[in-house]
This record gives sequence, structure tokens and C-alpha cells, in this order.
Amino acid sequence: MEGNSRKTTALVKLHLLCLVAICSAIETPEYTVVHVESDFEVRLYGKSTWMSAPARDLSFKKATLNGFHRLFQFIEGANLNYSRIPMTFPIVTSIVPEAGPLHSSAYSVLFYLPAKFQETPPSPLPELSLKPYRWTSHCIAISKFSGFAKDDNIVQEAEKLAFSLSRSTWVNSTSPKSDYAYSIAQYSSPFHLIGRVNEVWVDVDVSGCTSAGAAAY
Repeated sequence: MEGNSRKTTALVKLHLLCLVAICSAIETPEYTVVHVESDFEVRLYGKSTWMSAPARDLSFKKATLNGFHRLFQFIEGANLNYSRIPMTFPIVTSIVPEAGPLHSSAYSVLFYLPAKFQETPPSPLPELSLKPYRWTSHCIAISKFSGFAKDDNIVQEAEKLAFSLSRSTWVNSTSPKSDYAYSIAQYSSPFHLIGRVNEVWVDVDVSGCTSAGAAAY
């Protein structure tokens, strides 16, 4: 019960941070759109550093709450520098099929570090079991969906993206070097009920993924 109370408190604080973010710019990883279809797009992301919270819970929802709770402690000052780190978006939960207990999925919850901390991330307290995760420049196919990301809809949304890719020039382009099968990126506060923004991310091969003439964000 105490653990659930702490997680609820963290979610309330996140909501307040999100309200503050409405009045100020909130950092997100930079990318360039290199291909657009009616139901998905392909983005080229540059190098970046994230903080990763591995989670071996038996569901996407529990893993995301578990991982974010630890990440929230980290950004609130539970690091060796006692640094307070601004909230960023999205919060990304990556799924590794059959890597968890009893052949269930394993998860990794990722927090994008603001520009100030990209080169030298604060070291998290050891008990949080967090570690920096450094992205190389790579391409991601993404599709958007609304509502809450749940265990009963994220697989369907990932299957929709896979089907869309299979009917496009990106067929057979999913990257064999990816650490994850797919990821769910969430941009909205848990208390934001209307107009929620989520994305399914799948790594694709960088070959043929060029930023020439593309729009940067």
C-alpha cells in the first residue's frame, strides 16, 4: 500500500509539472521527418542520451508505473549530484518479447535527458537500478494513437503499424540491430483525459533514410 501511495504522489507531481509545461517549452528529442504516409511516418533521430529503468513486471501498465516511479525519484534529486532535472517528453516504454519471467515480455522505461545533462548525466542512486542509455543516430517508423496506452491495445497498435509498413516501400525494413521489438511513447500526463497523444515506435534500417529536403522538429 505504501508503494502505491508513493507512485500516486509521483503521478500527481507529474501532472503539476505538465501544467507548468503548458506555459513553458518542454524538451523533446529532436528529429527530422524523412517519409510520410497517411497512417505512419519515418523519422531520423540524432544521437541522444536517455535514462533507462529496466522492469520485469508481467504487464505493460505495471512496468511503466514501476519504471516511471524510479525515474521520477531520479529527476526529483535522487542522484549523486542532487540535481533537479526538468520533465521532458515522451516517456517511452520499450518491449522485449519473451525476455521476462515465464517467457513474458520484459520492459525498459526511458526518460529523455534535457540538453543540459546530455553529455554528463547525473549518476542515479544505486537502489533505483537505473542506467544511462545512449542512442546512436537511427530511424524510427511511428504511428499515432489516442486514448490511454494499455496492455489490451498496444499490441493492436503495433500490429497496425507493422501492417502499414508491409504495404509500403518500408516492407522488410525493420532493423535487426534494434534492442526492442517496439516501443510506446506517451506524451500526455496520466490526468490528461482528452486529446491524449501516444505513438508506436519501430526501429527501421538507416539505409535509405536520408534527411535531405525533410522537415526538422
